[in-house]
Parts: sequence; structure tokens; C-alpha cells
Amino acid sequence: MKQVVQNLKTGDAQLLEVPYPQLRSHHLIIRSRYSLISAGTERMVTEFAKANWLQKARQQPDKVRMVLNKVKTDGIAATLDTVRSKLEEPLAMGYCNVGEVLEVGPQVQGFAVGDRVISNGKHAEIVQVPQHLCAKVPTDVSTEDAVFTVLGSIALQGIRLAKPTLGENFVVIGLGLVGLLTVQLLRAQGCRVLGVDLNMERLQLAQQFGAEVALANDSDALLAQSLEFSRGLGIDGVLITAATQSNEPVHQAAQMCRKRGRIILVGVTGLQLSRADFYAKELTFQVSCSYGPGRYDPQYEEHSKDYPVGFVRWTEQRNFQAILDMFAQQKLTVTELLTHRFNITDVAQAYKTLNDNSNALGIMLDYGEGQIQNHAKTISFADPINNKVQASDQETLTVSFIGAGNYASRVLMPAFKQANVELKSVVTRGGVTGMHYARKHGFATATTQTQELLDDPTIDAVVIASNHDSHARFVQAALQAKKHVFVEKPLCMDLAELQQITDQVSQHPQQVLMVGFNRRFAPQVVKIKTLLTTVTEPKAFVMTINAPAITADHWTQDPTIGGGRILGEACHFIDLLRFLAGSPIVHYHLLELVESQAQPMHDKVSISLKFADGSIGTIHYLANGHPELAKERLEIFVGGKILQLNNYRKLHGYGWPKFKKMNLMRQDKGQQACVNAFLQAIRSGSQMNMPVAELLEVSRVTIEIARETC
Repeated sequence: MKQVVQNLKTGDAQLLEVPYPQLRSHHLIIRSRYSLISAGTERMVTEFAKANWLQKARQQPDKVRMVLNKVKTDGIAATLDTVRSKLEEPLAMGYCNVGEVLEVGPQVQGFAVGDRVISNGKHAEIVQVPQHLCAKVPTDVSTEDAVFTVLGSIALQGIRLAKPTLGENFVVIGLGLVGLLTVQLLRAQGCRVLGVDLNMERLQLAQQFGAEVALANDSDALLAQSLEFSRGLGIDGVLITAATQSNEPVHQAAQMCRKRGRIILVGVTGLQLSRADFYAKELTFQVSCSYGPGRYDPQYEEHSKDYPVGFVRWTEQRNFQAILDMFAQQKLTVTELLTHRFNITDVAQAYKTLNDNSNALGIMLDYGEGQIQNHAKTISFADPINNKVQASDQETLTVSFIGAGNYASRVLMPAFKQANVELKSVVTRGGVTGMHYARKHGFATATTQTQELLDDPTIDAVVIASNHDSHARFVQAALQAKKHVFVEKPLCMDLAELQQITDQVSQHPQQVLMVGFNRRFAPQVVKIKTLLTTVTEPKAFVMTINAPAITADHWTQDPTIGGGRILGEACHFIDLLRFLAGSPIVHYHLLELVESQAQPMHDKVSISLKFADGSIGTIHYLANGHPELAKERLEIFVGGKILQLNNYRKLHGYGWPKFKKMNLMRQDKGQQACVNAFLQAIRSGSQMNMPVAELLEVSRVTIEIARETC
């Protein structure tokens, strides 16, 4: 199937052939009829992509600070690799779609195959969308009108925040698609509306919709006109639907408002607010979030947990339905807003029109009424890049990936490629990311079919780098399929899953199982291990992790999907100390810093470990620090000597007769060596530097520690 993506380095729109999506719970698969290019949002994204590095940096100062902090801690080379990889990743475009339901996922309610629906689906022939981001189209609403529903909901949410009442005076600044829909919705609620823009054609459209209009180029004239419009009272409320870096729209809005007026930012503007503008009038300023309550809430969107109507009357889905009702009642018109129509195959011309024609408003992509030509769930590359395995005396191994997220695509795939294996397939739930990284790293195919991969007898090993809640299931399935398994941490989510994996390991002793505990393979850690073998005294370890803060709604913090940061990240350091101690963990204790009882994050903890040989270790995993400090630091005290490792770049020894330091030019956390050890174990059948008993022990201890925070 065809899908539109944008190159963030060049700004070029591309039409890719991608695999048919994998059906998921709470989701619908929809065959697109039309999708609408959002002129304001997508033009802004395109302009950002076309900008040079300096211009990009000026537009995103927060990201620049993140990059500079990473340079300080990880070095220039690692930082450049990360930035380049991010800019190379294609961006799937679009969020205004209308089509027909092809498949209904498990636990979906209220939808059936054949329903005509709107969604925030991408520009693609076939899209997969959560059911709460879809709504049925009434029979008396045309498909062409319905494609404007999502944009209408953006306008409606801004209006709901402004709380207009009959007869109030409102100003709409910025008369693009959302602005002109806002004008109509305000008029439908009995408000008097003054539309403000620099474009005469859009001002004329606003007049057709019943608004008075004003040019935005003269602030003094605009202020005088708004005062006259409001009969000397001042404007009751302003909705800013413009897209600009300027602070002027907010300043103009504040100047026009009456005392205690309301300003709602629906679009994008500069936000260097003047206290003087707001202080004397006690103005209210609020930013509107997309389509309404539920947006970016994974429990609402991904798991279909609706908000009770008695407490949240208007969710994003109910806003969709309200806009569709407005179309059905003929209180919204979009005929004049549709300025261009292109077949999906002409997407390059559509985006050229968007960028070159300042009068372009609604640009519709038409997918036709015929059948989709390609429902393939696997895409093969006729010319996979760099997929040639060099001649070697060692057995050539064939490896496939389940998952292509950040770590898999930027670290694991290059590591396996460097290890001289044949890369076969990448499995992802969607397709765009898998396609990109499969082609980039030289895989033969990209697919959305996990079972097809497991059934392939030519695949020797599977790398599992999907969401944490799927790890145990895929590990067991891969072992049963007689595949060797490299699973990115954690191994599993709970003790029941751990027991199931343990049983599978005992039933398949010939299959190699490795967890991505790469720290024990870092060159400086290997040196530390060598030095520690010369001492017999118990050791004291102090591991400090200055972890970056992650919001509570990130998937890794979700106890059912990510399992939290102790399970998903702190396991690395439990394994590291277990490796260096060379002795089983016999006791542990957890102390947790809880900053909020209402929403505990479980990512500010101290973990104490006791080992069978008398050694002790403390892991301070803290997400309340500052990013300028290096992320990881290890100190080891033993027999009157100290070893200090800083962020896998600088290792210093104090009191060691023949060792002072081991510094590296760039950070090396052992990822490549970890992959090499896994492949060597497969080829030779020899014992790994990570015995299965140890990784099972570390997994058990981590799960038990994580349970103490629940």
C-alpha cells in the first residue's frame, strides 16, 4: 500500500510502498477515500524540514540544549550519530482522513466492517487508527465534507475553552482552514466575529461566513477597529489560529481584549508574553490541545478507556461527532475551503502547491474508489543496501528483528550488521519505520507479520526489541520455533512469565538466549573485571545513574506496557554489579523517594544488594538530577584500592600498582561486544560471558525489586 512520508533533511514528500498494517486491539483498519493536507501544520513542518541546520536550531532551542548536554556527557561523535539518525527517519504525514472500515480489532465497540468513518489517520491508502480517534459519518454528510472533521474539531476545542455566550464579540486571528472553521462555529453560537488576516482572499471568505474583517498589518488601526466593533467595550475573547514565530498575535489579542477577556491559542505563535499586556486587565490565556480531552492520553486513545460523560462531556471523539452533526445540519460549509484536489500518486505536486501557493487552503488527496492494488504484508527489496555478507570462515547466520524503535534501529541493527550476518526481516506493527530501517541497514524484507518470521526456516536468530510487555511472548514463541534469541531488556514483566521462559529454556537447551545486558561487555568493565580477579576481599560497589526525566504518560512508565524504569532500565545495573561481584545476589533492599503520592513515578530509588561472597552494592537510580552531569558513574572500593568509571569513557584506578587509567575517545557501553558474544555462542556452542542462570537470576531479582514499588 502507498503512504506519504516526508524527509526531515530535505523537506521532500515521498510516496512509499509499505506493508499492510498489523491489526491491534482497540483499533480499526480503514481503507482511505480522501485525506486532507492541513495547510498550516504541514506547511510549517515542510518549512522546518527545508531549513538548514542553523535555522532548525533557531526554531527548536530546547532541542539544541538537549544536544549540547549530550555532547558534554557522550561526546561529539555519538551526538552527531543520534542527530543524523533522527533527521534521516521519515515522518508520516497527515491527520485528516475519511474512508471505510476494512477490519475491526479485538475489543472494539460501536464499529463494523463497511462503516464510513473519519479519523486522524495518515496520508495512506490503508490506515490503522484507535477507535477513540474515529467517528461514524452520518448518512446525510458527504464524504468530501467529512474529511474536514478533524480540523473542525481543533477549532471547536478552542471555542469550548473560550466559553462564548450568545451575543459576545470575538476576534479570530489567522484565517486559514482552522480559522475559517472557527469563524463559522462562533457564528453558529450567536457570536459576533471579527476576522483578522493579511490575506485578502481569506478575509473575503470570512465575510461570506458572516464575519466582519480587518487587516493585521497595522496594529493601531486594528485596535481602533476592534474597539469600534465591540461598541467601545473591548473584545470578549480572541482565538489565535495563526501559524507564526512572531509574538505579535498575542500582543494584539491582549490589546483588543476587554478587562478579564479570554485569549485561546489554537495555532502556533511566539510566546514571549508581556506582563503589562495581561496585568491591568487580568486577562486569561490558555493553549488549546488539539481535538480535545483524551488527546495524547494513551489510556484513552490506545486502550479505549473513555472519560465519564458526567465529568468530561466533550472528549476528542465526541467533538468529532459534534462537527459531523454540524455538517448534517448544514451549519458548516467547506465547499469554498477546498481549493485543490490531487490523486495520491501526485503527492509531490500537492506539496509543491502547498509550498508555492500562499492562497492554497484545503488540498485534498484522492485515493479513488477502486480496490487497493497492494495488500502485501511483506515488502521485499530488489536492491537492499549493503546486504552483502563478506566471505568468512565462520558460519553465516541469518538474523531478523521484531521491533525497530530508537535503540533497535540506532544501536542493535548497526551492531548486527557490523558482525557480518545476513539480515533477513524487520517486523513492525505499522510499516514506515520498519521500511526505513530495513532499507537503511540492508535487510531483505520489511513486514508486519511476526508469525511469518517465526515460521521461516532460513532464520537462525531473532532479535526482540518491541515493547516490554511483548518480550516474554516473543521469547517463548521464538524458542519454540527453534530460533536463537537476543532480547532487549527486560526479559519479561513478572515472575509467572519468568517461570514460563525458564521452562522453555530447559526444553530447548540448544538455543542460545541472551538479554541485552551490554554493560558487562564494555571494554572498561572487562578491564575492571580483570583487575578484580587479583583481589580476594569483598567489594563495595556504588553505582549512580543520573537518569533523564520521563513523563508519567510515556509508555515505559505504564506498568502494563513498559513496566516502569526499574524493570526496564535499572536491571542493567543490577546485572553489572552481579557480573563484577561474580557471586549470587542473596539479599536486596529498596528505598524510594516519592515526590507525588498522587502520581508516583518509581524512578528515584536506592537499591542495596548483598552478594554471597560478602560484597555489597548500592545503585542510586535517580531521575531528578541535571542533564549536564554524566549519566552513569561506578565506584568500587576493595582492599585499600578504588576504581572509578565515568560514563564508559574514563576509568581511573587509585592504589592499583600497575594501573592508573584507561580512557576512550568515545563512549563504549559494550553493545557491539555483546552482539559479538551472542553470535559467537551460536557458532561455537560454547558458554557465553552471560550464563543463562545469571540472566534469569538478575531478571528475578529485578522483578521482585520492582514489585516493592507497587
